[in-house]
Amino acid sequence: MGIFSKDIGIDLGTANTLIYVSGEGIVLQEPSVVAIDQRDKTFYAAGVEANKMIGRTPGDIVAVRPLKDGVIADFDAAEMMLRAFIIRAKRRSLFNPRIAIGIPSGVTGVEWRAVMDAARRAGAREVYPIDEPVAAAIGAGLPVTEATGNMIIDIGGGTTEVAVLSLQGIVLSQSVRVAGDELTEAIISYMKKVHNLAVGERSAEQIKIEIGSAYPTAEEMSMEVRGRHLLSGLPHTVIVKSTEIRESMAEPLSVIVEAVKRTLENTPPELASDIIDRGIMLAGGGALLTGIDTLISHETGIVTHIAPAPLNCVVIGAGKVLEDYKKLGRVLTSRLNRL
Repeated sequence: MGIFSKDIGIDLGTANTLIYVSGEGIVLQEPSVVAIDQRDKTFYAAGVEANKMIGRTPGDIVAVRPLKDGVIADFDAAEMMLRAFIIRAKRRSLFNPRIAIGIPSGVTGVEWRAVMDAARRAGAREVYPIDEPVAAAIGAGLPVTEATGNMIIDIGGGTTEVAVLSLQGIVLSQSVRVAGDELTEAIISYMKKVHNLAVGERSAEQIKIEIGSAYPTAEEMSMEVRGRHLLSGLPHTVIVKSTEIRESMAEPLSVIVEAVKRTLENTPPELASDIIDRGIMLAGGGALLTGIDTLISHETGIVTHIAPAPLNCVVIGAGKVLEDYKKLGRVLTSRLNRL
């Protein structure tokens, strides 16, 4: 165990926040949602409890997601949420911990500092940034310390990170603010346009999970969807087919595929050869969308793998850096040097 013994790694995601304590593993995995009492602007709830309140709160309580497209949209709400999560993870044994925190590689220096300041004000002694695709690659088990090309696609809630890595560093990357949230929004828009049905974010997410796919499947499915009919204003139920949902998500999926292609087109030949041999690795919650690995393989001609526990790759990677700082600490200093 390295110099960060008993400190923590954080994957501060648009949809979910995960915390890893060195020597213990993942100790917290909760939705990135915080509920605030509007009367005095104080903390009310965070995580699972706050997530249940979305769309169901009285006027004096508001439940919000403080991150949008992978960056902090509401600084005060993010700080409240981070403080609540860190307190839960510390279990009174981690006084003012040092933190390695993963954020998308495409954000600006100002956005990075906002995250670091929020973590410091939430109780961290020191905060070390780590590029999300690097953390995801480490968590997925890719040999990032070797002089070989590795390609990682991390599809989160707010951003998709596509990166080619070698020797603990990013050789080149693409960061697009199209990911799981945009896929969900595409389903909501489709239901309104085609079925005249208003559905909430949670319902659209469930549709995506149950019958959503990125590539044609052997057996197409359907499901009942309940919502409010836009013309009558009354509750209504329709039957939706998986082919429709795939069609609704085609545009945001094409943005992700184009980012992958652009990255491959600019990859140096030697590293491209390594990627052809090793394949492409998928991480993040978006990797769980049925057929997305097949879609990317079809579009690029390169075998695409889904990482074990793709939702956990970034936080596991941050945790491994904490536990083996001598071997992996360069991934932290390289980001610090770019700020």
